[in-house]
Amino acid sequence: MNPAALLLRWLAPYWRRLVPAVLASVAGEAAAVALLGTAAWLITRAAQQPPLPAVAVAIVAVRALALGRGLLRYGDRLLGHDAVLRAIAGVRTRMYEALVPLAPGGAAAFRSGDLLTRLVDDVDAVQDLLLRVLMPVATALVVATGTTCVAVALLPEAGLVLAPALAVAGLLVPCVVLVRSGRDGGAAKETRAELAAVSVDLVRGAADLAAYGAAERVSARACRAGDRLAALERREALTTGLATTAVLLLQAAATVGVTALGLRAHASGGLPATTLTVLAVLALVAFEPLAALPAAARRLADVRASARRLAALLAAPAPVAEPARPAPFPYGRPLALEVSGLRVRHDPARPPALDGLDLRLPPGHRVALTGASGAGKSTLLAVLMRYVEYEAGSVRLGGRELREYDGADVRRAVTGMTQDAHVFHTGLRANLLLARPDATHEQLREAARQARLLDWIESLPEGWDTVPGEDGTTLSGGQRRRLLLARALLADPPVLVLDEPTEGLDPDTADEVLADILDATRGRTTLLITHQPLALSSVDAIVPLA
Repeated sequence: MNPAALLLRWLAPYWRRLVPAVLASVAGEAAAVALLGTAAWLITRAAQQPPLPAVAVAIVAVRALALGRGLLRYGDRLLGHDAVLRAIAGVRTRMYEALVPLAPGGAAAFRSGDLLTRLVDDVDAVQDLLLRVLMPVATALVVATGTTCVAVALLPEAGLVLAPALAVAGLLVPCVVLVRSGRDGGAAKETRAELAAVSVDLVRGAADLAAYGAAERVSARACRAGDRLAALERREALTTGLATTAVLLLQAAATVGVTALGLRAHASGGLPATTLTVLAVLALVAFEPLAALPAAARRLADVRASARRLAALLAAPAPVAEPARPAPFPYGRPLALEVSGLRVRHDPARPPALDGLDLRLPPGHRVALTGASGAGKSTLLAVLMRYVEYEAGSVRLGGRELREYDGADVRRAVTGMTQDAHVFHTGLRANLLLARPDATHEQLREAARQARLLDWIESLPEGWDTVPGEDGTTLSGGQRRRLLLARALLADPPVLVLDEPTEGLDPDTADEVLADILDATRGRTTLLITHQPLALSSVDAIVPLA
């Protein structure tokens, strides 16, 4: 997928909102140029002590342009940020939607820190493209062209000096920056992603790294990545600084040249003093919009690198192919799950992870899935949630083969408390609402009550707005598990999946949480993965995996 075409396609719905912002930006810069030119004419004319009516229009124009300039700049900021924030929200939503079918197998090709960089920094590049590339370029082009035309009208020779200088400053210098930053920008993006990935490993895997004696080695790797990134950013900053200096030198040379030509014409009597002053000021301010173009070129190189990274993420093959014409999902009625002769193979060169599995889960029944680590329990859940394709056998949900449904419909129907369930750094209410955004407060309280969390939540000083920390770090193991259970119960899917809900808990807490789970799932269609004797004695059937 071509990165440029990808960005243009994503941004197509937002051009209509961006056009008014560009027009306001152009009008604001034009007002600034007109203000300085009019003020220069007014000061020069006033020095000649004319009657007041001769400068009255200029006085009013200066006041109007000064006020209009501020209003137009406010308008372009308001309209531009409105378009940009909408565009970022749309692009980030597209990226999340594209990631869902990749999880968990397809996303394994990307490290978590790298994925985070793509979803945050690379998506934010859309903002740079709109605000810091397209708008400055459009503004500079219009203002520089208009100023040159005015200069030619006032003194044709001045246009022959001003136009080439503006062309070099507005075209050649940014192109040099773009080429140079294109090499360094891509390397900087990849290095930043590597640094983020290593940092995540250091933070989340600190205990494991320390246990295996690898903490110092990974820390050194992070330091090397940080040094490389700093060097690349220094080079980019140097390039941009030199380019900005070149624009300033061109501005000075053009201003001096235009002023010299104006003075000669004035000395010969062909150019009034007021026009000479206006001409010199126009030559000076014509370069103001162009001063932002080297930085815009650098941003454009970064945007191109980000677009390539996003395109690579979207091009990652999904482990499961969606049907061309999905069957209508049977929402609103109990669903039976039937698995027969299931064979799943993660790698064609390796033995199957599951071979010949049979499982029957009637509506309202609870089935426990048991087996040693590596027996294929997680693989079965991935198949049921359409994250992994099966090679042979049959998986039927609601009387139809699972392959016939849209994957999103399947994941809404078969879900619950999985191994990778996450507690977000936001309020308890918001954590639960992820399962059902339209849930009422009473429904939240009922789910919390079933998970034995309600009394604890309502005893907290901040109640439902209490923030449990990143992935529930401020909660005990039992509280975190109960919160995840409450979220699963609130979702109330037709097939509730509970994958090792008591893993990592001490025996007493595990028994308490499991007792709550068994009480809350009575009468629900539930697939429970566990080794706990209490659960095995309370479910309707047990399916062992060898």
